[in-house]
Amino acid sequence: MNRLQRYFSNQFSNDLGIDLGTANTVVYLRGKGIILSEPSVVAIDTVTQEVLAIGADAYSMVGRTPGNIIAVRPMKDGVIANFEMAEKMVRSFIKKIDNQNRFFKPRILIGVPWGITDVEKRAVLESGYQAGAKEVLLIEEPMAAAIGADVPVLEPEGNMVVDIGGGTTEVAVISLGGTVICKSSRVAGDEFDEAIMAHCRKNYNLLIGERMSETIKKQIGSAYPFEEERNMGVRGRDLLSGLPKTFTISSMEIRDALSESVSTIIDMVRFTLEKTPPELSGDIIKKGILLTGGGALLHGLDKAIHEETQLTVRIAKDPLSCVALGTGRVLENEMLDRISSSMLK
Repeated sequence: MNRLQRYFSNQFSNDLGIDLGTANTVVYLRGKGIILSEPSVVAIDTVTQEVLAIGADAYSMVGRTPGNIIAVRPMKDGVIANFEMAEKMVRSFIKKIDNQNRFFKPRILIGVPWGITDVEKRAVLESGYQAGAKEVLLIEEPMAAAIGADVPVLEPEGNMVVDIGGGTTEVAVISLGGTVICKSSRVAGDEFDEAIMAHCRKNYNLLIGERMSETIKKQIGSAYPFEEERNMGVRGRDLLSGLPKTFTISSMEIRDALSESVSTIIDMVRFTLEKTPPELSGDIIKKGILLTGGGALLHGLDKAIHEETQLTVRIAKDPLSCVALGTGRVLENEMLDRISSSMLK
């Protein structure tokens, strides 16, 4: 029995599947499902280096902290940017899950971007072990997302998944438990937020924060016109006067601000389709394209991709949780050890 088989044959219920995302961390506990979903944020005191809050509590402090407190994101572009904070965050989430300390060292399966380097991969593994894991394995996020969205990844047929997270977008064609081709980019949800902040700064001389930008994206952001265009009041700081200011912005403006990022994602889809073997292309024509990740919720993105490719585009039932659900289903289903060894390491 090899290492992977020993892993899947383990029957302990303390196995964890983790989507360690740039924006949010979602945790799946074997036998119970998703039991934690919180922002990937840590608040620390810069004077004492003490961790003051993690997750939702830390996110509530973003943009509202005094000078000696900063809210940091340990993850950037889908990989660990601050190892120490990442380790503390993972450890804290594990502790939240197991307040009674019923188990000491869980086994952890973590979703990682397809295009990460060996150095970045080792950082994720090390953070898991430092957080108290007994064993840490990695699964590439496009594969995990496909499994979480009930895609039959083990069948001899092509499936295209577009996973748009906070830090990375990955377009993958999956067949027979492996990735045939994948295109990865750091244009994703965070890039959407930055584009909105840049638009407000350039056109209104208004400085807005991350939270306001995210709210704008969720409420009036789009990749395709609304049936009825929307307006929204935006609060920020006037760069000329330095005073607080409120103004109204339209969904058409935001769509224009997001157009470059949306075009990049569509170009990735087109590139991947062009590189896909003909036999699998036929499957994709029949089955269409699946969108997963938080970015899939951008209004009209499915319509924009359909308009460019003329393929059916559908959004996963629970796009925010697909990667975590996929890691959990790998843990639950021993037959999934047939997934290509390049997926699980």
